[in-house]
Formats: sequence, C-alpha cells, structure tokens
Amino acid sequence: MSEVPEYPFEREGVLTPCPHYARLRAESPVALVRMPSGDTARLVTSHEGVRAVLGDPRFSREATLAEGAPRLAAAPQRFPSLPNLDGAPHARVRALVSREFTARRVAALRPRIQELTDGLLDRLADGGPGQDLVGAFAFPLPVRVICELLGVPLADQEMFSRWSAAFVATTGSSAAEMLAAQAGLRGYLVRLLDAKRASPGDDLLSALVSVHEQDQEQLSQEELVYLGVSLLVAGHETTVNQIANGTLALLLEPRPSSAVEALAEGSEDEAAAVVEELLRLHLPGDETLLRIAVEDVAVEGTVVRAGEAVLPSLGSANRDAARFAEPDALRWDRPERGHLSFGHGPHYCLGSGLARAELQIALRSLFRRFPTLRLDVPPAQVPRSSGRLIHGVSRLQVAW
Repeated sequence: MSEVPEYPFEREGVLTPCPHYARLRAESPVALVRMPSGDTARLVTSHEGVRAVLGDPRFSREATLAEGAPRLAAAPQRFPSLPNLDGAPHARVRALVSREFTARRVAALRPRIQELTDGLLDRLADGGPGQDLVGAFAFPLPVRVICELLGVPLADQEMFSRWSAAFVATTGSSAAEMLAAQAGLRGYLVRLLDAKRASPGDDLLSALVSVHEQDQEQLSQEELVYLGVSLLVAGHETTVNQIANGTLALLLEPRPSSAVEALAEGSEDEAAAVVEELLRLHLPGDETLLRIAVEDVAVEGTVVRAGEAVLPSLGSANRDAARFAEPDALRWDRPERGHLSFGHGPHYCLGSGLARAELQIALRSLFRRFPTLRLDVPPAQVPRSSGRLIHGVSRLQVAW
C-alpha cells in the first residue's frame, strides 16, 4: 500500500506552487492526503472537480462542527461562524451582512479606500527607498478598511492580528496557541459588541447588535460573536497577502511589462483584468475550507464516501490547463475567465467586491506613484510566511 502524502505540500517559493498539484491534476484529481491533524481527506485539484464540490450541498461545512469530525489542523474550529453554516441558517446570517457588500455599497467606499491608499503612499514616499512594503502598505490598508467598516478600534490591530495569525495556522502554531487565539478573538468580540450595545456607532457591528437585540432568533449571541470574528479575520488576512503577492509578481515580471503598463496606465477595465489574473495565479491560499461528504458522491470518477473530508484546492484549480491556456503564465488579457479564488456556490466570498476594489486601488495607485518600483533585495531573499492556510511574503523590501 502506498504511503498517504502529508498535506499541505511544501511550496517551492511564495509564488511557485508545489509540482505535486500538476501531477495530481493529470493522474489523480481526487487524491487521499493526510492533514496536520492526522486525519485524512480527499484533495480535489482539477477546476471541474473543485467547482463541483463547492456547488454541491452534499459537501457540508456544518458537518465539520460535529464532535469527532475530521479536521485540518491540530485544534478544531467548532463554532457557528458564517463559513461553518449550511442551508437555511447560512442564508439567514449571510443576508444580514450582504447588503454591506453590494456593488453599490462598495462603489461608495472606493473614495475612502483611495484616500487611505494615498495617505499610506505619501508616508512611504516620505520614508524613502529601502522600506518594507508589507509593513508600510500591504498590511495597514486592508486593516484600516475593515476596521472602519466594522467599527473596530485601529489601536487594537496588533492584538487582533496576532490572534488572527494563529487562527489561520495549520502547522505554524501549536494546538494550544490556536485554541488560545480562538478564545482571544471570541473574548475581544464579546467585549467590543458590549461596547457597541452601550454606545452604538455608524458601523456594521453596531448594526448587527441592533438586529440581535430586536430578534435573537434572526441572529443569536453566538452567531453574532463569531460573525464578527469571521468578518474581522477574513476582512484583512487574504487581502494583505494578495497585495503583497501581487506586488512581488509584478516586480518579477521582465520589463517592460505589459501587465504593469496596463495596471498603471491602462483603462480601469484593463487594470481590473490585471488584478483578476493576479488573483487567479497568486491566490494566497491553495485550498478553501474543509468539507465533509454527507452521502456518497462521485467526483471526477472517484467515489467520496459519506463521512470523508474533502479539501477543494482553489490554487490548483486556477492553474488547470484544461481550463486555462498557459496556466502558469501571467496573461492579463487572456480570453478565458472563471478563476475560483473567491470560491463558488452558496459560500462564494461575501467580500469579493470589497477585496477587488482594495486590490485595484492599491496596486494601480502603487505603480502609478512609483513607476520605477523594484525589489531592494534578491528575490531568493524575500522571506515568506509558512505553516498557515494563507501564505505570502512576510517582508517585501523595495526601492525606486
């Protein structure tokens, strides 16, 4: 019997996925792997297979909450947050916040995102070359946006960011550290929501507190708390790393680069197309959240048995040659669309419009403001994060 491979696979570089994905797409698009918890799962790597799993209610997020259910990391995340709900409960909670992420609402937020971006770029320019772009720009921009939207004090960012890092860990934190982070985030949100209850503001968390106070069947206390946790963590972790990964990818492009030119000097539609290609190619997370099959389901010719865990790999699906010509090339003007970076189906990313707006404004403004932007260290010396669901560069030293 062949040995079950350990997952997550080791990446060759922050922008270079493990070659195992290409082999699995060709030979075994639904493969058995062993997760950091010691449990096994079916890793789905093809675009067709991943899309099918994400859209099929027989692959349940809510089933991961059951005692003894397979889990990805050493510490379970068994609480009623929005990503962990299915069916009617998921639709009910999602509807309460979806109005804050409509195209009209995001369009109204764009001027403020641009203002925050310009302020951070002014500070970057004042500091001169040799700075860390992650600390000076990629991290603070999404944090400030989500803090303003939710009504979270910006002064608390160091505290909740530390918890957030352990919250999304796979092997980079111990089980005790992961559980402590979960407890820390929960306690923080409980205190913050109590403060909103006593003194409401013009923000999303205050609005959700009001919903809970009016009808606890529509939004329970636990749902309210963990909805806040989910919005806070998801609202900055992926965007921070996507800005950093996207910037690094563009800096490594041979110059002159048509992608950089389209981003900085092209139309808004062309700049948006560059961002979509960066999202496809350099998503800061290879897989989406674990699911459990609630009955036997055939995927790509393999029967996934009821009770088995399934890991749909978004990063692998986005590089599937059956869907994208020259899948490993950055081609911003490619005719094919349909990347799965924001998921698919009922759990399609609620904040996708906001993330796109932040990425478009951040990257376009950055390369317009600093047209000679370049790495200030050899590419091999760019440090990367590891042991987390979300990967990226931990520091990006630049000059211009």
